[in-house]
Amino acid sequence: MPAADSGPYPVRLMPDDIRFYRVADAYGCFSNFAPYPIEIDGQEWPTSERYFQAQKFLDSERRERIRRKPSPMIAARLGRDRKARLRPDWEQVKLHVMRKAGRAKFAQHEDIRRLLLNTGTATIVEHHQRPLLGRRLRRQRQELTRADLDGRARRDPRPTPKPLAPRFSTSTG
Repeated sequence: MPAADSGPYPVRLMPDDIRFYRVADAYGCFSNFAPYPIEIDGQEWPTSERYFQAQKFLDSERRERIRRKPSPMIAARLGRDRKARLRPDWEQVKLHVMRKAGRAKFAQHEDIRRLLLNTGTATIVEHHQRPLLGRRLRRQRQELTRADLDGRARRDPRPTPKPLAPRFSTSTG
């Protein structure tokens, strides 16, 4: 995407749709499999996927096994194993768990927080059959934008500068 003429602040124009699937893709850092550790309730999780999968179970040993798996894919397989009994309230709490992981990820990693904010109004789509992550990311972007605007209004009366260009390429070729 070309840069817009925005005076002293370079701004990259965003595509209408931002699509990703693999961690290595442009915007792959948004994936739950991306290696951005999160700390929640005093415990570090190597990825948000591991946290999400582990929360399906009340058994602390099973949660710990999921947390320690060498890859998020293996952790996801263990979390999807229906031989193990899910916590009885999983359907009621799973969206809360997903939001909690996303909030932690973007609060604890400034680089991807800025990248998400710099997506502007673009539709974010994970190439997957379930569009839940893309919707959650768009909601997260709105929350971060509101929080940034509220915080700046209290801390700094100067005008908000235009966003910097993301450091990740958006080319698909």
